[in-house]
Amino acid sequence: MGSLRLTKLNKAFGAVHILHDIDLTVEEGEFVVFVGPSGCGKSTLLRIIAGLEDVTSGGIAIGDRDVSALSPAERKIAMVFQSYALYPHMSVRKNLAFGLENLRFKRAEIESRINEAARMLAIEPYLDRKPKQLSGGQRQRVAIGRAIVREPDLFLFDEPLSNLDAALRVQTRAEITRLHRDIKTTMIYVTHDQVEAMTMADKIVVLRAGRVEQVGSPLELFDRPRNLFVAGFLGSPRMNIIKGTVSSVSVEGVVVDAGYGVHLPTLIDPASVKQGQDVLVGVRPSHFTVTQGQGLPFEVQYHESLGTETYIYGNMQGQKEPIIVHQAGHFAPVQGAILKITPARERIHAFDPVSELALPRLATQERS
Repeated sequence: MGSLRLTKLNKAFGAVHILHDIDLTVEEGEFVVFVGPSGCGKSTLLRIIAGLEDVTSGGIAIGDRDVSALSPAERKIAMVFQSYALYPHMSVRKNLAFGLENLRFKRAEIESRINEAARMLAIEPYLDRKPKQLSGGQRQRVAIGRAIVREPDLFLFDEPLSNLDAALRVQTRAEITRLHRDIKTTMIYVTHDQVEAMTMADKIVVLRAGRVEQVGSPLELFDRPRNLFVAGFLGSPRMNIIKGTVSSVSVEGVVVDAGYGVHLPTLIDPASVKQGQDVLVGVRPSHFTVTQGQGLPFEVQYHESLGTETYIYGNMQGQKEPIIVHQAGHFAPVQGAILKITPARERIHAFDPVSELALPRLATQERS
């Protein structure tokens, strides 16, 4: 059984508290990604699950076993590190076999597992090579293969793609996703790259300063961020934030005064706000429409055209807060041009500026 349950997990180094009351359940067969900025505690949490760090308080269960006091070898997990951690003097075959030999597996079983892992990862031609004769992507596949042959209940990945170039990251990301689909084993993956999280995960756990900010599917977190931090962390480029004031509240909806004579109808629940209340309006770059009529005056600073899409960088006229607008296709506004931009009602997010929590929304069938 490869499910995982963390209960009130805490970790402190002396007076420094690293993890705070982590409660988390990972179902068997799920691909769960831990994300967050540097220093948020995601790698420490992974190392605690692996048994490489002691827990200060709280419980860890894998399947129906409490493993809180067990050594890494007793937890039936396999870990893939950021560094490949291969033995340079051993062949690929020997690297794959080494852990199983130490566990005193029979030779026939070792060969069977090596051959199956090599087939799955397409490293059969490299079995008799040394690690120095392999590319970075090939070494990472060997490191993953070394984990596969153990047939663990739980795979743990600690930023395994960070040493690869951009093209190899995309390729290896797809290979790990396919591997998970094929072997159906529970995987927990740590990364600071939210693109990896969005494209690979069944479930994302967003961490900040040792606390869980939100847990959910990639689209759930993208569409319904719990707070301003999650809204800004997930999405590339990040969500735009515009200051506003509630100008009217009625059963028909809430209207926000965004300045410049522009009033934005929103899906904010009328019961959650009152007229005159300050709010923060969140709009993703791709959710703006450039209009010829009324809209927020967006002053262009520069643009990046990628052929099939264009990112325009600037700010609201007379303000300093940066705004990014995404447009499909090639679009080349001149520096200093004033564009009128408007977000659609169903695409607007709203947050309380004091608590930074998302304001409740009216029910809608449309994604935002």
